[in-house]
Amino acid sequence: MSSIYLLHKPYRMLSQFTDRRDAGGKPRATLADVLDVPGIYAAGRLDYDSEGLLLLTDDGALIQRISDPRHKQPKTYRVQVEGTPDEAALAALRHGIELKDGPTRPAKVRRLAASGLPERTPPVDPKRHPATTWLELTISEGRNRQVRRMTAHVGHPTLRLVRVAIGPWRLDGLAPGEWRKETLHAPRNTPRRSPRRQGGHR
Repeated sequence: MSSIYLLHKPYRMLSQFTDRRDAGGKPRATLADVLDVPGIYAAGRLDYDSEGLLLLTDDGALIQRISDPRHKQPKTYRVQVEGTPDEAALAALRHGIELKDGPTRPAKVRRLAASGLPERTPPVDPKRHPATTWLELTISEGRNRQVRRMTAHVGHPTLRLVRVAIGPWRLDGLAPGEWRKETLHAPRNTPRRSPRRQGGHR
């Protein structure tokens, strides 16, 4: 039996419990600001300027299972991009993008009429970015800033990125800074979610 913590990481927060910035630098928000559970570690990460679902646990084997790209845990993102991608741009994302570190696997992509997400603080500036589009992308790999590089490659830089799912775990019901605990009743190499959940915390 293992415990896993689902956290909605806010914008401009590190995916770690301490800030290793040199002394004298302005302190940045860390996971310790919203989650006070000893002995847990993040399975994977989100960039400082990205938001959404982050999974944490004290089970090392489970961390490996979730974060190892060989297990191909699909990750789903809602992405606000500059401009309005045409069908050719979406088809390129679905086919796979040739990045500097090699081609990406095909992604699942669809347009969204609305993000279904809470507003960000601060929001994307409408004066600087008057025309934007929300997309939902699902990828099965996790290269550094991959989604941002993919949308930039097709001419539509990412302005806001929110991860909403990792495998069977979803962000549903969590506001930025909130978390919940779930208990897994399965062998470590085949994690499944228990229907029992514990609280929503901030």
